[in-house]
Parts: sequence; structure tokens; C-alpha cells
Amino acid sequence: MSNESLTAYDWKRYPETAAFIYERISGFCKHSALIQDFADQLQFKTGTRLSDWVDHLELNWSETLEHQLVKLGYVPVDGANSHLHQHPDGMFPAIAASDSKVERLFVRVESVADFLTIHQCDLERPITGETGSAVRQRIVISDNGLELHVIERHGAPICAVEVMDADVSLLLKHAEAFQLRKRDYDDEIAGFTAAESLIRAAIDDLGVDRTCDLFFAAERAYWQQRNGVARIQKARQDTLGMGWANHDHHTYRSSRKHFWRLISVLELLGFQLRERFYAGKEAGWGAQVLEQPAAGVVIFADVDLSPEEVSQDFAHEPLPELKQLGTVGLWCRLHGEAFLQAGMHHLECQFDFDAAREQLADENAVKTMKPFTDLPHLKQAFTAGEIWPVKESRIQSLLDEGLINEEAADRFRLQGAIGSHLEILQREEGFKGFNQTGINEIILETNPLTQQKK
Repeated sequence: MSNESLTAYDWKRYPETAAFIYERISGFCKHSALIQDFADQLQFKTGTRLSDWVDHLELNWSETLEHQLVKLGYVPVDGANSHLHQHPDGMFPAIAASDSKVERLFVRVESVADFLTIHQCDLERPITGETGSAVRQRIVISDNGLELHVIERHGAPICAVEVMDADVSLLLKHAEAFQLRKRDYDDEIAGFTAAESLIRAAIDDLGVDRTCDLFFAAERAYWQQRNGVARIQKARQDTLGMGWANHDHHTYRSSRKHFWRLISVLELLGFQLRERFYAGKEAGWGAQVLEQPAAGVVIFADVDLSPEEVSQDFAHEPLPELKQLGTVGLWCRLHGEAFLQAGMHHLECQFDFDAAREQLADENAVKTMKPFTDLPHLKQAFTAGEIWPVKESRIQSLLDEGLINEEAADRFRLQGAIGSHLEILQREEGFKGFNQTGINEIILETNPLTQQKK
């Protein structure tokens, strides 16, 4: 790949656009006590901000507003009604024209029905969108000329001109297949092949985008049942009926041997390559970022890399085995491929950074590690790692190949090794990227060979 591809996703910050969005969302709270109360509940019960959940806004339209949006980096969406505008380079909600004098704020949730059950609001009023539809929504607050709606999306972006409903029986069939897919294989190639077969069958029935949404719902559930902090935070968010709709990205760790297979399956699910990431020579670790724009899912795919390999097409070209394992490779040998036995290394969601960490500590004694990103526009920290036991067969295999010594083997037998985290993130100014510097420390702290010594 050319050097141009390394800088193709040089994400910028948009403080003026962020200020505009903040003013608009704050205006909903300022002029509606009910919406302000909901925002307060999000803050105090889940450690999140209302802005972390906003799907889109419908505003009173004018030429002045349209000119302002264009100046702020928004562009009109071709073929869309209601003067729909989106920001192609920043993480900002879409903005459409209201069809009346009422302005509306749409908040993303995993399930509209779950939200309505929790809040018990006008249960006799129907949900817009049939059961099984890719988009379902309903008004939940009407106050002082403003409305708050909740909306769920399943592989259907706001710019979709036509949304296809799915056969509910097929949805349930493939959701169950993903939930129950076999993950533990002696031959990991067979594991990838079997998963690909399940995905292709779902695509035939549901299409790529709906399949992707369904697949990652199952992936989050598998990760959650293997991580105690995930279950705690999910329960906190479910007290308000939100689910994991604030997810920012899903992180998979992969061996060098199977990295191209992981990318191939993700591309089958409709993912497109975005920027590449390198933590530095000392860390010996990098990642390919991928995005499925219709499903709204971002992947951070980790793999051990040398500096020379970063500029190559390491996402598609098989990577040769190395004599020594890096942090990512050792994690995979201890626990299995993240796509298979181990499950995701972490899910990262958008929060009020300080509020989430303080609430988890005060209410649930959850510790968070030192932030590995602490910038005005991006803050990131892992919760303390979930320790998983390590199978003796995996330890013995590493010993036989001379990849660990007896001391490390004994530590893994007695103490296990870090398996997964929840990651707490806060974004500002529409910044879509990741911290390309200062990552070495966190990689060293979570290295299976060093973390038990602390």
C-alpha cells in the first residue's frame, strides 16, 4: 500500500460544529423539564451523556440553517427527503427538516419495546415499524413544542431510502445460530470456515447489513457473559432501557496466522478498511480499523506487527509466523482467537468519562486502569482486566515451543491471565479517530507475561 493510504483517514476536530450540536441538544433540555430529567437520569444512572445516544435531530428548516450546516461541514444526502444532512468526517448526529413546527430529538436504543417497558410510557400507543423491521421508533416525550423519540436500527442508516422488513422467523433462526455457534475448535481454520458458512446463510435470507447487525448482537452477548464489569454496566444501562446502543467500537485480537481470515470474514459482513494503527516499535503491535457504515459498527482488529509491516497490506497478505510472541499473539495462544474461543478483547462505549469511572467505583467497586488517552478531544481507559483461567494444554504447548518459561507457566496455572475489559471512552469535537501515541504503556501493563508480577 502507498503512504497515501496511511494518511487517508487523518481525522480532524470540529469545535464549531460540536458547539452547534451541543447548543441544540442543550436547547431541548433547557426548554423541556421532562427531557432534562431524562438526561439527568442517563448521567446519574449510567454515567453517560444524552449526546452519547443521539441518532439524529429534526429541526425547523430554513435557508439560514442549511447554510449554517454546510459551513459546519454537513453535506446533503442524495435522494433523501426532509433536507437530510450528515457530516462525513465527524461523529455528529444527522440533521433533518421537521415536518411541522415541532422539533424532535431521536435517541438510539437497542430495543424500543424494552425502553417502553422500563418507562411504562403510553404502552397503548403503537410503535412505528413492524416487529422485525430494520427501523422501529416511537415518541416518548412531548413537551413545550419539543419531542423526544427512541429509535432502534438494525443495519439501516438514516440515509437509507428504503428499509426492508425481515421475516421474523428468519431473524430468530439466524440470531440463534449466531448465539449457539461453535467456537472451540482444535483446527481453528475449521472454526472460521463454519462461521463463514453461518454468515453466508444469513446473508442469503436477510442481506449483508441486517446479518452484520445480528452477528454483533451475538458477539456482544458472548463477550458480556465472560466479563463481570460488562454485566454490571449493561445492567446499569438497562435500568433505563438503553442496551449497548452507545457502543463505539468492538476490539478483536488475532494471531498473525489467522489475521487475514478475520479480515476476510469481516469484509463478508460488509466492513470496509479504514485507517491502520501502530502502537510503536516497543509495543510491537498494530491494528486495522474497519467500519460497516450501514450497521454502524466499527472494529479495531489487533495483531502483532513489525514497523516494516505497517505500510504493507497486512490486512490481506498472510503474515509469517515469528520466533517470539508479542502481547496480542500470546493472548491468543492463552485464550484462543477473539473471533472464536476467546470472544472480544473489549467493547468500548461512549460515556461521561469521569462520571462512569466514579460511579462504577463507588457503586460496584469496579477499578479502572490509568487512562491511556487523556486528551481534550479523546479520553480512554480500561476497566481492570477480567482474569480468565488458562487451559493446561495451552500452557504446555507454549512451553514445548519455548515461547514461555516455567516461571510464566506456573503463574498462568495459578493466577490465570487477563482476558477482557470494558473500555470507557469520551469523544469531543466530532473526533472519529484513535490515539496513535502513548499506547505503549497500556500494552505493557496488559501483557500476560508481566501483568501477574504486579
